[in-house]
Amino acid sequence: MPLSDHGDRRTVVVVVAIQAAISLGYFAAMAHVVLHLKADLGLAAGLIGLVLALRNLVQHTLSLPVGALVDVLGPVRIGIVACLLRAAGFALLGTVSSLPWLVVAAVLLGTGGALFHPAAQSLLAGLAERRRARGYAAYTVTLQIAAVLGPALGLALLNVGYWLVALTAAALWIGAAFLFALLRHDPPVRAASGVVSGVRTVLRDRAFLWFAVVSTPAMLVTDQASVVVPLSGVDAGSVTVFVCVLAMVSAMVQPWCAVPGRADRPGVLRAGLLFAAAGHLLLAAGAGGGLTGLVLVAALHGLADGLLQPAVFQTIARLAPPTRFGAYLGVQTFLSGLFAFAGGIAVGWSFDRGPGGATAALVVLALTACAAASISRHSHAEAGKCREWSAEVAAFSVERARWRRRRPRRSLM
Repeated sequence: MPLSDHGDRRTVVVVVAIQAAISLGYFAAMAHVVLHLKADLGLAAGLIGLVLALRNLVQHTLSLPVGALVDVLGPVRIGIVACLLRAAGFALLGTVSSLPWLVVAAVLLGTGGALFHPAAQSLLAGLAERRRARGYAAYTVTLQIAAVLGPALGLALLNVGYWLVALTAAALWIGAAFLFALLRHDPPVRAASGVVSGVRTVLRDRAFLWFAVVSTPAMLVTDQASVVVPLSGVDAGSVTVFVCVLAMVSAMVQPWCAVPGRADRPGVLRAGLLFAAAGHLLLAAGAGGGLTGLVLVAALHGLADGLLQPAVFQTIARLAPPTRFGAYLGVQTFLSGLFAFAGGIAVGWSFDRGPGGATAALVVLALTACAAASISRHSHAEAGKCREWSAEVAAFSVERARWRRRRPRRSLM
């Protein structure tokens, strides 16, 4: 076996183990956090939406500089710090009751997430294309398996109290920090220049910016599924069923997405957005009132999640230079996070207005997904035009430089 292939295998194994630990803890805590904030602490839906949206805002705003920082410092150091910050955030989430401390917990969780995701995904993006596609599929399947087991674990621990759920999540994130340390001796692929230069490089890539804008609503329409279902008055057991079915369906999609060159096709992103739109429309029509309807909605959102995650990752990995994946991922995540923050606050505010407001929020989520899917139909051609334009500009710059070198200099005498 070639040495590089052995190193790729080791990286995949360790990253998948990290994913198993952190996802089990994350879903155990986050699947029941809305019910904890609502029933145990008595927060209104608007405040719940604000706390959750604040975590998203911090996480995805910081993704802009952090993604480029991973390119410079390497993913291992960043990953260790990320896990420790998230462990502290979960520990606070389960042991405090005042709104200011919940805000601190949200900030810690958001900061840890901003550091973790570009670190873990940069390790996978640096692999050979075939190993990268299969490695990311294993990474995502592990996430979805943990998403099935995590809520069930959380539900079992919830009989003692949410504090035990949150502290268990914190312990699992600390374990993930030790797993990251196993990769300390792997030579990371680092960018030669700094953070600002990395972000500037991304902003000059018009083809990638087209994709970033089109994929921006994907985070909002998928993340809100796990928020609007508990806010609709569904009990903890039904929420657990919903999350588990969503995760299982998403995991079933991953073997299809593992084929190199498949997930980054434009039609995959479009299909994922349309599945999300259908799920929100069914909720708006009242399908979440019964278990059968709730399972159908979960299946649609599982298809959306299973297609959108690899579509975004593989497209970024294809468009980004090898030493700039973190910066490219950071810009896309930054745009998506701002959109998800604004949308999350609007959804929470709408649910506070009663059934009419809740229905309106779900319809708007569905229309947002449909609009993004419609735009993506034309964005592939526009991206191609941008690539051609960029190539022409680069060729012109090269020719101009050559002409200047050949041009005879005038004498100053």
